[in-house]
Amino acid sequence: MVSWSRPLPGVRLDGPRQLIPGCEWHISPLGRSYFVNHNTRTTSWKKPVPDRPAGSLTPECIIKGHSKCIWSLACVGTGCNIMSASQDGSVRQWIKDGKPVGEPWMSDGAVVGSMVVCPDETMVVSGSADGRLRLWNVKEGDVVGDPWEGHSAPVTCLDWSPNTREIASASQDGTIRRWNPNTGRQIAPPIETGHGRVYDVKYSPRGDKFAGCGYDNIIRVWSKDGKLLVEIKGHADSVNSLCWLKDGAYIFSGSGDMTIRKWPSIDGKELVVLRGHTRTVTSICLSPDERHLVSASDDCSVRIWNLKTNQQVGDPLLHDDELLAIAIPSDGRYIASAGLDGKIYVWSLEAVLKQSGNQVRVRVYIAVVSIISNWPCTMATRSPTAS
Repeated sequence: MVSWSRPLPGVRLDGPRQLIPGCEWHISPLGRSYFVNHNTRTTSWKKPVPDRPAGSLTPECIIKGHSKCIWSLACVGTGCNIMSASQDGSVRQWIKDGKPVGEPWMSDGAVVGSMVVCPDETMVVSGSADGRLRLWNVKEGDVVGDPWEGHSAPVTCLDWSPNTREIASASQDGTIRRWNPNTGRQIAPPIETGHGRVYDVKYSPRGDKFAGCGYDNIIRVWSKDGKLLVEIKGHADSVNSLCWLKDGAYIFSGSGDMTIRKWPSIDGKELVVLRGHTRTVTSICLSPDERHLVSASDDCSVRIWNLKTNQQVGDPLLHDDELLAIAIPSDGRYIASAGLDGKIYVWSLEAVLKQSGNQVRVRVYIAVVSIISNWPCTMATRSPTAS
């Protein structure tokens, strides 16, 4: 029997993964991939990469170590350490200059498709293709307890509630489940989302509601007790990534229709459409000061958007392959992006803003501990004039 994921020898492939325009992907009679580039009139065993225009920004660092694609990224600590989760079955931590921190955390051979860091940065939860979640101690790099079981298909996304008391997981089985991180048990019945496959789930900043999105092109918002509050429609393809503004009043979404959109969370009436990507938008996130949104795409680019003007800032930041994940540290100085080639690119956000002619806004952040909540919080001590 032929696997659905392995193409037959001697055929031309037009998907599911696309190439740069003017290129074709073929399988030789011996089963090896080769690529025809009509732009350069060449044939190669190597996948063509996008041309980099003269003057394009280059990454501060390219981190190599994973052997397969990277599905999820997070930034931790004041030094902008980067955590990555990969199809190679590992979760890894890196210093921003590319040096690994400790040994890889191996997930019993299961593909790790998602990851989220606890707000206090002491724990990480990963989700795998085997449908299970695993809790990790960041300092020790060890699994805590047994895997959490409940999903019947790969776990695609995770989020930790702002008060750290629960974790939301979403899966290709179409459900969102919520867990007690102290016990690894579900705290409520699973939510049958209607998405078919759920691609992202995000708690609101206050933690009183959460939003999900997926294969059916719709964003749904639920109350904390699981009541459906609003359905947001407008995208023409799957919705892959979400983020909330800090006031909880607005949601941004990135989609397979190549757009990023802004919606009021209360009624879902479309406010803004950002256009520029030429293929699926796979991941989005906001800068800490919420002046910029950063997006990653199958078009091999990272793009930065000014949310005051709703315009792209500077030129796209170019990868050699399709992108799946993006993250920004709490100081807002850098962007980490990764995807199919298993490499993490670290970019200077300041360099992008300078190149675009913007006056750079830099905040100096000091980590403090709230005497009320005992949880770490962040305080901005300086804020020069912004663009």
